Amino acid sequence: MSKVTIISGSPAEETRLNGILDYVVSYFKGVNIPPNIINIRNLPAQVLIQAKFDSEEIVEANKKVEDSTMIVVLTPVYKASFTGVLKTYLDLLPQNSLENKTILPIAIGGTFGHLLMIDYALKPVLAALGATHILKSTFILDSQVKKLGGNRYELDLEAKNRLEPSLNFLKTSFSPEKNVSRSIV
Repeated sequence: MSKVTIISGSPAEETRLNGILDYVVSYFKGVNIPPNIINIRNLPAQVLIQAKFDSEEIVEANKKVEDSTMIVVLTPVYKASFTGVLKTYLDLLPQNSLENKTILPIAIGGTFGHLLMIDYALKPVLAALGATHILKSTFILDSQVKKLGGNRYELDLEAKNRLEPSLNFLKTSFSPEKNVSRSIV
């Protein structure tokens, strides 16, 4: 059966990225596609740093990716790139593990000047892992995610409107009978 896995690359527990994560999770649950979630910050740091491919936690996380047909990759922009935490986990995925999967990259950053990070930093790494079906990415400004308190956040209408087309594409492509065979860049 087809599955969606969301990989959250924030090292912080309280982050505006959680607003995007919660929105994407709610979207999929609303269309009866409960996603798997990999919060990289919850994986053991020693396992990530020492590249312990055979650790139980990495094997379990990688199995979620393997069993999925769609992967949503979430990351904040740090120093004009995606987070080191995300890179550390992506380095532990088997070669070609993103082959034949539809990938949706979503990033959040302080200015639209960071938008190109997705094309110049994240997409090449995803492609090196075999990704050929990478959807048009979504970039959301920090200012478009309002803090509500208690690690809860709310996306503004513009951010939601930028996310909807890609999420709708994933939803319509989710049918096991359908084979997504094109790349939207």
